[in-house]
Order: sequence, then C-alpha cells, then structure tokens
Amino acid sequence: MFNFSFDKRIIYIIIGIMVLSTVVNYANNPGALFSLLLSIPGVLIAITFHEFAHGYAAYKLGDNTAKNEGRLSLNPLDHLDPIGSLMLLFAGFGWGKPVHVNPRNYTRKISMEQGEAIVSIAGPLMNILLAVVFTLIYCAIYKFAGISFITSTTGGIIILLISSTISINIGLGVFNLIPLPPLDGSKVIMPFLPYNAKQWFVNNEQIFYIIFVVIWITGIAGLIISPAINTVSAGILNLGRIIFGI
Repeated sequence: MFNFSFDKRIIYIIIGIMVLSTVVNYANNPGALFSLLLSIPGVLIAITFHEFAHGYAAYKLGDNTAKNEGRLSLNPLDHLDPIGSLMLLFAGFGWGKPVHVNPRNYTRKISMEQGEAIVSIAGPLMNILLAVVFTLIYCAIYKFAGISFITSTTGGIIILLISSTISINIGLGVFNLIPLPPLDGSKVIMPFLPYNAKQWFVNNEQIFYIIFVVIWITGIAGLIISPAINTVSAGILNLGRIIFGI
C-alpha cells in the first residue's frame, strides 16, 4: 500500500503549495472567495453523508465496526479528513476519513468480495442521491419562489449554496468511482473481474496507488472525470426540469 511516511510528507507538501497558491488567487478575487466560502456547507454535507453511507451499509450487512467506532453519525467532525476536505473544497473532488469495516463480519448470504463492493459503492451512491435531492430543491425554487426571490440577496445566496452542494456531491461521487486504490471504485469492480485479473490487480496494488497519486497531483484526474461529472450533472438537472416542468 502507498502508506510510506516519506511519500506522505511529499504529498502533503505538494498539496500545501497547491492550496496556498489557490488561496492567494482567491484573495485577489473577492467574488471567487465568497463563492468558496459558500461551498463549505456542501463539503460538510457531501463528506459526512458519504462516510456515513459506508458505515451504515457495513452495519446492515452485519459488521458493527463502524458503529463501535462512532462512525454511524451525521456529525461532520467524525468524518472529515483535513487533506481530503481541502481538496474537495479547492479542487471539487476529495475524500473523507476512511470508515473501518471488517468484511469477515458480513452476512454469509453474500461473499466478502460482494459485501465490500456494496459497502464501497454506498458512499458514491449517497452523493448522487444527495445531488438529486438538492437539484429537485433547486428546481422547486425556480418553479415556485418567483423571480423576485431568486434575484434578491437572500435568494441568490441560497441558490449558490444549493448549486455548490450539488456540484460537490457529484464531484465526490464520480471521483470515488475511479477504479484505482484507495478509491471506492477499486473495490466495486472486483466481483466483476475474472480470477486472474483480480490476482493481478491485488499483486500490483502499490503501482495503482502510485498511478492514483500521479493523476491526482498533476490534475489528470480532473480531466478524466470532468466529462462524467458534466454528464451526470446534465442528467440530474434534466430530471429536475422534467419533474417540475421548467
């Protein structure tokens, strides 16, 4: 696994430089800084519900590990990872503090591999569900609140808060479906791989970690998932428009 302290220090330094550079840019652009501050509630909601969903899915499958560690909670402080939260805030994709689970405790009605896939996909699915819910709220405001409210200061702030929450949830959900360790997608695809492919995947896990770090730090990850994020966003918005006839 990619968990060597030396490598982590390098990553943290690089992230620190990236975040500092972004902060300086925002400081010179008050409008962008204001939008960044409005995105904080979206980050808290996205990460909290994402990690809660992992723990709850494991709990429903028979594993009490997350419950015993206090992770079946909607308190953001129980789930925030400092680096992952900053990345989600500044880059639009990131992660929370991993939820510990023990697949050996899962119900024997399914294999441990299938259980891990269910628990892993629960987080991204929760984010997509939240994006749908907030999109419906967004469309309802446009349908029923009236233009005077939407163009008011209060209405404008509410619209920005909701829009940011939608974008962050979609970003977190789609990003975590990339099939590379340590992201959720790496475990979601396991039940669908042939035996030899699974073994190759497990044996080369460290290489995949390195690939993940490279595409993440260089910004390639954003380029890879942007089309998927745009497609999901458009689909959810079209759903809301159809439901509310706007």
